[in-house]
Amino acid sequence: MGPDFWLFAAVGFAAQLVDGALGMAYGVISTSVLLSAGVTPANASASVHAAKVFTGLASGLSHIFYRNIDWKLLALLSGGGVLGGVVGTYVLTSVPGEAVKPYVVGWLGLMGLVILYRAWRQTRPKVFSWRSPFPLGLIGGFFDAIGGGGWGPVVTSSLMGAGADPRKAIGTTNTAEMFVAIATSAAFLAALLTGHWDTEGLGELVWSVAGLIAGGVVAAPIAGWMTKVMPLRALTWIVGFLVVALAIWQGAMLFLPKA
Repeated sequence: MGPDFWLFAAVGFAAQLVDGALGMAYGVISTSVLLSAGVTPANASASVHAAKVFTGLASGLSHIFYRNIDWKLLALLSGGGVLGGVVGTYVLTSVPGEAVKPYVVGWLGLMGLVILYRAWRQTRPKVFSWRSPFPLGLIGGFFDAIGGGGWGPVVTSSLMGAGADPRKAIGTTNTAEMFVAIATSAAFLAALLTGHWDTEGLGELVWSVAGLIAGGVVAAPIAGWMTKVMPLRALTWIVGFLVVALAIWQGAMLFLPKA
């Protein structure tokens, strides 16, 4: 068990703690850290979604226990998210990693700004009505697969902007994310088995993924409880600044001349 395990266990714990409380940021934070370490976008997304299968299960059980779920909304969001995740995986594995990385970094930076906007305005951008959860899940699943994170920022923000109960929006979005992660991971596996995806370097991420899983599973029960009791604005500021800073750093690494 190498040092990568403990580093990513800490990352997974912090990311899941935030994700479970805010309904977003596990994928954004985890993917940002992996990209910052030089991992390709496809490998980063595949690794994060593999971890999400386990952390999503733990998070979903926690939110079910605390009754933070709207079951009809869960079914419709999950259906759209599964379809969007599969399509996004195909797109991500069809193009060279270096070609898509600037767009992924830009997307993560945008998500950080969305989170900061939420903290500043104490509101959420209204994109879709909660009465149309299937297309919302479709778009959230697509961008989640492309960027390795984005399900929560798209879905939770839109639900809460449309007036959904924050506790139900966060709990349902977190639980639906497990089904999206399963479908996206299966799509990555299919791309691997059909030779559609070049996985060079993926084997080196085993301990990183194991750490993300371990840290996230430990944090999930705590996060479910935090949804009920913790004021969220200060935590939202912290997450937003962290994601934007990571995106700026990654952008600098991409576009500044290398020594």
